[in-house]
Amino acid sequence: MKNKYCVTSIIVLALFGTILTASAQTKELPKESELKAISARGRVLAEYDRAAWHSADAVQAMPPEAGSISRYVAKKTSNRWTVGYGRFDDSREKFLVVYEAVQGATPEEFKVTKYESPKEDRGFYFLGALALETAIADFKGERRPYNAAVIPAPNDQMWVYIVPAPTVSGVWPLGGDVRYLISKDGKKIVEKRQLHKTIIEYRTKGPNNESIEMGFHTAILDDMPEDTDVFFVLTRKPPVPEWVISENFAYHIKVDGTIFVMRKEAFLKIEKDK
Repeated sequence: MKNKYCVTSIIVLALFGTILTASAQTKELPKESELKAISARGRVLAEYDRAAWHSADAVQAMPPEAGSISRYVAKKTSNRWTVGYGRFDDSREKFLVVYEAVQGATPEEFKVTKYESPKEDRGFYFLGALALETAIADFKGERRPYNAAVIPAPNDQMWVYIVPAPTVSGVWPLGGDVRYLISKDGKKIVEKRQLHKTIIEYRTKGPNNESIEMGFHTAILDDMPEDTDVFFVLTRKPPVPEWVISENFAYHIKVDGTIFVMRKEAFLKIEKDK
């Protein structure tokens, strides 16, 4: 038997929800281009996470020599992901790639090359590793594991995302995450955006072990969904869609990362009439 997740919360919103002001009712819907951009970044972030996961398994199987790796950076070229594992040189002017994992025929398959003489890189591996260190040095999180990803941003800058890592099977964390915009030299924070506040742990099964049909959470910091909302939907297993309710709008994020938006008052009316 399937169960809609957080129905109680939705009904409470419907019965006791906000008094909608005239400004809320007349605020323009977000542009389709804005929602597509959020979806695109969330999808790339999910791909990065998957590439890091499966490439790490392939590298660990070798296994790597102690002290040879301090960081990894993933990049996408020609629709395939390549992940460089290595460290900075002593001058911190180059990234020394010791292991390079290249995606094969499927997203789960990676072939690893070990460089007996580390491959020197001053391109995206190097700049991405610098950007990651810049963001991580600023980040203040909880006492728990986090994952970090770096993806290209406009004007040769880089986005760095720091998100909580799952620690329990079947439990998926959302919240407490930050997106940084880092300068193209990897050394300066251009912009810092807190995406969500408190970390909430979402389970893939209901209290009676029933399957979850849909997720639900509220957006407090902005009237839009975040890149990591899409990332959350795409990485949660088994995949289920998610409703994100903001001050004025209700967003439905499908399992492919597509975002559909409607006005909040219309959404609440639908839920109340069920």
